[in-house]
Amino acid sequence: MKAQIIRIGNSQGIRIPKTMIEDGKLSGEVELELHEDGILIRSLQKPRANWDSAFKASAETDDDQVVDETSTEFDKKEWQW
Repeated sequence: MKAQIIRIGNSQGIRIPKTMIEDGKLSGEVELELHEDGILIRSLQKPRANWDSAFKASAETDDDQVVDETSTEFDKKEWQW
């Protein structure tokens, strides 16, 4: 995709289409890395951030069961366990 460099006050920038922002999962602050052949824009948010603490918290509250113990009459009569 091509984009024009535009003037923004005393700086310059580019407009990033909304679909690219959404597809790249970009929001809030981003990280910019200068490379020999361009600039890389990377999200600072990690998709699995804080999963470890969430798993620990669920284990401490005994809420870490994979399958609910809820059963139905069908489960009791129709299935062989």
